[in-house]
Amino acid sequence: MTSYCVDVWQAQQRLGGGFLVTRRLVLTALHCLRGMRAGDPDVDIVLADGRRLAGQVCRPAKEADLALIEISAPFSVAQPIPPAGIASNGDSWRGPYRPATNEVELSGIIDNGAVRYLCEGGADIEALQLTVDQLLGDYSGYSGGPVEAAIGNREATVVGILLEQIPDRSTVGRNSNVLFAATIREAMERFDQFDVAHLMDVLCPGHTQQEESTDVRPLRAAADRVDVVLQTFQQLSDQKVMDPARVSELRYLALKHVMEGDWDGTTA
Repeated sequence: MTSYCVDVWQAQQRLGGGFLVTRRLVLTALHCLRGMRAGDPDVDIVLADGRRLAGQVCRPAKEADLALIEISAPFSVAQPIPPAGIASNGDSWRGPYRPATNEVELSGIIDNGAVRYLCEGGADIEALQLTVDQLLGDYSGYSGGPVEAAIGNREATVVGILLEQIPDRSTVGRNSNVLFAATIREAMERFDQFDVAHLMDVLCPGHTQQEESTDVRPLRAAADRVDVVLQTFQQLSDQKVMDPARVSELRYLALKHVMEGDWDGTTA
């Protein structure tokens, strides 16, 4: 299993797959959690190296069938997290998450990199339409895993999260080899953990107070710098200077670097 992929467990039962989006947050499909709600502590995250870490559901997005799980503070995660990306029609894709070591790794072609899709949760989400090369008939167990895309010799990027399989319309009870995955952009926009307001609270708790102690000011400066960068991205998008998809990718990367402690507010 790829290093940033995880298994989600409750007691002795494996619930499904997921993957690290920061050192503390795991993204998964909500239906994998089987009714668990925000704050439920009885969930374990099993990393690719076999370590089992305690966590809790911190934010479900029921209508989009997505959820975030927060790894408990005492635990340290050092696994590298790949960059997010935007898929294009015709790209090759792979699913590095496997439900078990005797299961195959999925791969195929991205038929549509940004299609509107009414998911089972009820929301109209931005999704990837995927054709799978491995004709398994039933792809249950793969939900919650990441979708990677690679073009040429470029580094693979995470472009989506697997959610649903489409039934075969010609035969009742049979499934097709077509899957839908929420795009990473859709997933990031569903959670306020990736909003600037939340980021400010993470960097400097109580930043809305009138007075700030001296030791908080460097964090405040870092937060202000991030806020300016993100506002610039949005302005470029509004002015149609940059592709909104690219702006979304840059926004995600900026937030990810700060939340992982890679940005200390100094210039390069």
